[in-house]
Amino acid sequence: MPTLPLKDIVVHPTLKFVHAGYLCALLLIVAGFILEREFWDDGPWWAPLVLCVLLLWAATRHMKRLAMKLTVSSDKLRFETGILSKSTRTIQLGKVQDVRVDQSLKQRIVSVGTLAIETAGEASRLVIHDIDAPQVLADEIMRRAELMVTGSHGL
Repeated sequence: MPTLPLKDIVVHPTLKFVHAGYLCALLLIVAGFILEREFWDDGPWWAPLVLCVLLLWAATRHMKRLAMKLTVSSDKLRFETGILSKSTRTIQLGKVQDVRVDQSLKQRIVSVGTLAIETAGEASRLVIHDIDAPQVLADEIMRRAELMVTGSHGL
């Protein structure tokens, strides 16, 4: 009986912190306009717009998230970074020796973490920060690495 190939898993850093950044920026902008209107009648009308710089901060976090992607296939890991210029690192799953999950208190509260993948070779560590369900992904990477070593490439 033929075995089905494993479906690729594509992982980006979480959007939770990006959404929180946009929300905080918008709340501060609205608060700035309200304070300007209610308490600062003779100030320049554009003063609260200075707070719009906070949206740029949130947008840069969003762009950094889009610039990073980890793809886990049945036989390899592909880690890509960059938007205009791109860097790609490909690791054979058979060379994965250890997968570690680290979570700060802030990360534990929102169920994200840092995934560190140790491999055999000179460039031996790959680290991806702030990913959702990091332990589930770590377990799946180790399961697929074990399948590569034992030669079972199916479900």
